[in-house]
Amino acid sequence: MRLIRRGDTGPAAADVRSVLVTLGLLPDRPEAAGAFDAECETALRTFQQRRGLIVDGLVGPDTFRALTAARWRLGDRVLFRSLSAPIVGDDVAVLQQRLLELGYDAGRPDGIFGVRTERALFAFQRETGISLDGTCGPATLRALHQLGRKVVGGRPQFMRESEILHHRGPALLGKRIVVDPGHGGDDPGHVYNALTEARVVWDLAARLEGRLGAVGVHADLTRGPDSGPSEVQRAEFANATGADLLVSLHVDANSNPDASGVATYHFGSGLDDSSTVGERLAGLVLREIVSRTGMVNCHTHGKTWEMLRLTRMPAVQLDLGYLTSPADRGRLADPGFRDVVAEALLVSIQRLYLASDIDPPTGTMRIPVAG
Repeated sequence: MRLIRRGDTGPAAADVRSVLVTLGLLPDRPEAAGAFDAECETALRTFQQRRGLIVDGLVGPDTFRALTAARWRLGDRVLFRSLSAPIVGDDVAVLQQRLLELGYDAGRPDGIFGVRTERALFAFQRETGISLDGTCGPATLRALHQLGRKVVGGRPQFMRESEILHHRGPALLGKRIVVDPGHGGDDPGHVYNALTEARVVWDLAARLEGRLGAVGVHADLTRGPDSGPSEVQRAEFANATGADLLVSLHVDANSNPDASGVATYHFGSGLDDSSTVGERLAGLVLREIVSRTGMVNCHTHGKTWEMLRLTRMPAVQLDLGYLTSPADRGRLADPGFRDVVAEALLVSIQRLYLASDIDPPTGTMRIPVAG
């Protein structure tokens, strides 16, 4: 699709403005109905910030998808699982959150009406005596509004994921983890002279894969050294493996050479405040890397990027420094530094499975590996 930006006019700009007005981010001014002006760009940036999108004031594919989803409120339409084109929207995310609060496993509230949402809806209908059709229509909607919350004392999705984590035990042996080196193939990612993002993260992924294998973890890579599948293909691959966790590896760049540091990302839609195991892992990864390398802490953030939104297991994306920063670039080019980061990632994964009473201080834990 063509990017929509400040200065554009016409039906597409009017459509964007209409959604922002509906969401209360813009005043309804009929005289500006077809214009994407500075006021509209400011409102769009606010929307992007709230939805875990890249805040650039441009309507690209991800922002367009989020704007389209934001049109819908629960009750605006009948919801069901469509095999040809899944129903997506804020109304689906609210339905999923409501089912989770009532104790039904609708999966992560990602706004996509899939198999787990349908199963949870069937279970809800069965227990409330509603016609079993897996469809959220008027009768189901009334029952959802009438019932009080069953899950108390915590956040439903975090509690469910934490329970699964607990049952799988503290040992890494037998776990399955997908490692996603970003970009690849015809897409080198960010580039600085001969140093490319794709090559850096591929080498880091290979080092992490080796360390995981040495402690009995089955590690799957989403791509080879010269391939570059799409984000959707990577997510589908990860889901097909039935993995316990996913770690996606990237580096960043910025027009300002002073920009530097490490950041981690987990799924967060901005529609609720549900913690997830992915959020916890993102925090562990960030703290271990900062402690072991001294890099600038750029914090953890909730995002709705496809690798985080479409994967069914807890997932984290690591942005390891800036190729445009002289300090970060020197580290990224150093194989010894990548070894330290691979160890930090391995330790973070192990710490995720440990009980809090046996969790050693950040930066002190070591995991012996063979070879």
